[in-house]
Amino acid sequence: MAGRTSPSNGGAGRRTVLAGTAAALAAALAGCDSAPDRQPSDNAPTGPLVTGRKPKGKDVIDVVADCGAKGDGRTDDSRAFARAYAYAAGRVWDHIGRTVIDIPAGTYLIRSPHALLDAPAGKLKANGLRFRGAGKRMTQLIFAPSRAEDAYLCRNEDGWANVMFEQLAFRSGTPGASFFYSFSTGQAQDYRFSECEWTGEWTYGLALDGSNTNSEMRWDACRVGGSYRKAFLYSGLSQKSPDQSQQDQFLNYWFTDMKVEYSWGNFLEFPYGGSVTCRGGSYIITGRRPGNSPDYGRTSTFFRFPRGPHHDSVQRFHAEDIRFEVRGPDTVVIDCAWDSGTVHFNDCDDTAHAFKPFAGASRPHRYRIGPRGPLVRYDSCQLSGKHFYEEDGDGGPKARYDMCLLRNHPARDFIQGAGGRVSFVDCLGT
Repeated sequence: MAGRTSPSNGGAGRRTVLAGTAAALAAALAGCDSAPDRQPSDNAPTGPLVTGRKPKGKDVIDVVADCGAKGDGRTDDSRAFARAYAYAAGRVWDHIGRTVIDIPAGTYLIRSPHALLDAPAGKLKANGLRFRGAGKRMTQLIFAPSRAEDAYLCRNEDGWANVMFEQLAFRSGTPGASFFYSFSTGQAQDYRFSECEWTGEWTYGLALDGSNTNSEMRWDACRVGGSYRKAFLYSGLSQKSPDQSQQDQFLNYWFTDMKVEYSWGNFLEFPYGGSVTCRGGSYIITGRRPGNSPDYGRTSTFFRFPRGPHHDSVQRFHAEDIRFEVRGPDTVVIDCAWDSGTVHFNDCDDTAHAFKPFAGASRPHRYRIGPRGPLVRYDSCQLSGKHFYEEDGDGGPKARYDMCLLRNHPARDFIQGAGGRVSFVDCLGT
């Protein structure tokens, strides 16, 4: 066969080839130290590619062994965590972080805001910060500030990009405290949470502010528990933005294999659009709001997408392979008022409680749709209650249900409100 050498026609045998290869490799290794340096090409840079000097100290710091944290759940460990963060920030070299912060198994009480991460505006431009725990239920941080209002455990104002949290649990010890405030005009982005957990009563989990690129954030195999006065992820505070309408770059948020099982509040709230993908997992709201909220009433919503003033931006949401539990009439899967874009549910199921008396009259999916959309599509989903569409301006909703199972109503009764341009393809209804 062309291109192959066989011993039968005089070619090298397998042992000969292996011996020759080993000899060539040994010769190459022996010559590594003695080989002359290559001359730089005309296009090669002549100066150093990395400025400054490598920082001194350890690349991995332990908040217990190196910073004095107790981890007994009673001692205030705020100073130890602040010391660990200051050490990591002080070892930034050429705008690159060089430190991993290890948090061993234990329960750590933190009373001071910003003790875990404190990057105020204009102080730092760095890439790469990593917090590493011993396990989701093994390393727990309790944030218990003296007052909850505007108290955040982490603050990143255009300071860090590429921040990782691994195998950590966070609990609000002061009802209404918040986990993370992130302000960005392009720097604060690329966050990743792996096997983390949130419990307790929070105002915000992550509150995103700024005008550009609070983006590229990922949650993998995390559990969102507790309760939220606003939302676990609220994208677009406008607290410091000079022009609220510029908040139009909230892009690329991924949630994979999540266990979203919280008592009340909203999971995601995106008033300025965004590109959001949720794949896999179980989503359950286990209770009810303790009172009638001026913003939300008694409802708790997984995906709340109101319409805020902003430039034309990406408005895209995709949910796939998710099991939702609609346990009562105040549980809403999606409430969307975006003025363009797409919303897509694929192979999702919210019928676990479709047999209960409230289910037939419930409206767990709600849309306000204008002449530019959003376009709505459901593929191979099992759906309870009715879906509600409100027409906003001329054109009316454009929605399609393809091979879906409608548990409580036939297709002709499934849509409430403006449903004249909603189509059903090969769907089954009761």
